[in-house]
Amino acid sequence: MRFGKTTPILRIFDVAKAKEFYIGYLGFTLDWTHCFEEGMPLYMQISRDGCVLHLSEHHGDACPGSAMRIETDDVEAFHRELAAKPYAYMRPGIEDTPWNSKDVCVIDPFGNRLTFTNAIST
Repeated sequence: MRFGKTTPILRIFDVAKAKEFYIGYLGFTLDWTHCFEEGMPLYMQISRDGCVLHLSEHHGDACPGSAMRIETDDVEAFHRELAAKPYAYMRPGIEDTPWNSKDVCVIDPFGNRLTFTNAIST
């Protein structure tokens, strides 16, 4: 038996703010959007390298305030990239953890916490 990749779904409340944060600030790419009809909640997929996230305005898809860890092989470079951007709502640092990893934690406009880490799973 084999399992595949996980695709987290994060709850959002404002598409423009979500795009500003995830695409403008974090550097993800918008892959696709879906909306049943005008005025209905939007569902979208964003990605950056091998990381794929789904963002949803649908109330039943996810709870705000979720947390996730995203592996990266160069957390320091990612931190420098974020520090160079003029995003007024977030200035994360790098945390040296007790388990010998380096983490950069950001919180999106909807209370979801994303921790980018160099602690790579094997």
